[in-house]
Amino acid sequence: MSDAAQPTIAEVRAAAEAVKAAIDRHLEAVSNPDAADDPAVFAAYEQLATAAIAYDQLLYEVYDEVTPFEVPGDEGPGGYHGPEQPEAISVLIRRDYHVADPKRLRAQAERLDDSLTPGGGGTGGLNAAIGVLFGEYEPDEIAARSEEFGLEEADSTLWVAAAEPTEPGEWLPEPFEHADPQLLICRFDVSEVYDDEDLDD
Repeated sequence: MSDAAQPTIAEVRAAAEAVKAAIDRHLEAVSNPDAADDPAVFAAYEQLATAAIAYDQLLYEVYDEVTPFEVPGDEGPGGYHGPEQPEAISVLIRRDYHVADPKRLRAQAERLDDSLTPGGGGTGGLNAAIGVLFGEYEPDEIAARSEEFGLEEADSTLWVAAAEPTEPGEWLPEPFEHADPQLLICRFDVSEVYDDEDLDD
């Protein structure tokens, strides 16, 4: 690449601003009460992914640095080996939480389900409360309100992988059996370890 074609610092800053704006749009979309059925959520996700990829590429070209947003390439044995135009995609999400305040978690669940024993102790009582919360709220809402529910966010990852179209209920008995890294289109990780690395740098 010639010097004339090199991206500028201003372009990197503009890409960073685009990521910030895309995050705001995505948060606004998923915060909508009808987010589960709203096509705006998917559109906002796509815009955020596109903006993050563009920023990551410019950041690398100008500063030789990368973000925690991982987009696998097609080179090497561990790269992407799926179709160029997949007929379907699977979105696999793992979010870990620490149960920071069991009493708060139970209290929130008791407001939703009168059958829970008030202040019920023991693992069984806590497990029942967790089941009530996750049965009532969408995962994105729990992530946004985790502190309110007595939870503390830990590591999380989101995979978007190419998939074959399936019949309703086909994969439900073993939903995570076919998580193939070679079909991974893009991946986004969130972890405190990245914050620690930034501080070390």
